[in-house]
Formats: sequence, structure tokens, C-alpha cells
Amino acid sequence: MARIARALNGGGIEKAMALCKETLAPFSNVVYSGLELSGHQEKEISNAMEREITIEVTKLERYTGIVGTIGNVAVYIGLFGTVLGIIRAFHDIAAAGAGGMSIVIGGVAEALVCTATGLFVAIPAVIAFNYFARKVELFTNDMELCASELIDLI
Repeated sequence: MARIARALNGGGIEKAMALCKETLAPFSNVVYSGLELSGHQEKEISNAMEREITIEVTKLERYTGIVGTIGNVAVYIGLFGTVLGIIRAFHDIAAAGAGGMSIVIGGVAEALVCTATGLFVAIPAVIAFNYFARKVELFTNDMELCASELIDLI
């Protein structure tokens, strides 16, 4: 925004718009949409930038739902495998007619592998989801601050 302010003071709207076009960041698109309407009423400029913020947030959140779903569902898939492993252990006991470590161990091992696999997938996915959700929130704050600052500059 400091560069935009200098561009507005030194070279006018066109120079600031060119700076926005060469900057690859969500806030630059928001500022560009406001600069396009320079000379219009403040409400019009503000509305245009709010619409652009919505578009940019939608782009940023595009894949976060998938990561969140993987993090949530992986635990249940692991739990499902755990239940199947325990069912197998009970089935093996019923088929043998007696209990014992050697009969039960295969089903319990299967259950533990499923649990571990579900956690192995879920934990990194939840961490990634939280990381990206926070990044989107920070980008959104930046875009809102830039929009507000541009209104002041114009």
C-alpha cells in the first residue's frame, strides 16, 4: 500500500493500476478494482472492492473444504477398520471355539493398523486445514485493510 500511495502521488491512477497488475497477490486485485472506479462515489468504490474481496476469498478457500473433509473422514475410516478388525477377532474366536492369544492377535493387529492409518492421514490433514484457514483469514484481513486504506487515499 505504501507503493500504491507513492504511485498515486507521483504518477496518478494509471501508475498505481500498473503496479497492481504486476503484483501477484489477492489484495492487488482488490485495490485494482477500487482504482478502476476512481472518481466515483465512495460507496460504489467500496462495494466494488468488497465484491472483489469475496471473489478472492472464494479462490483462496477453493480446496480447504477437501482438506478439512479428509481430516474429518479419515478418523472415521480408521474407526471403521478398527471395528472390522475386532469383528474378525471375535469371528476367529467363534470359529476356533476357544480363545487364546494366537487366535485373537490377527484381528487385533488389523484393528490397530486401521486405527494408526486413520490417524496418520487425519492429523496432517487437520493441521493443514487449520494452517490454510488461518492464512485465508490473514489474507482477508489484509484485503479489507487495503480497501479501507485505498478509500482514504482516493
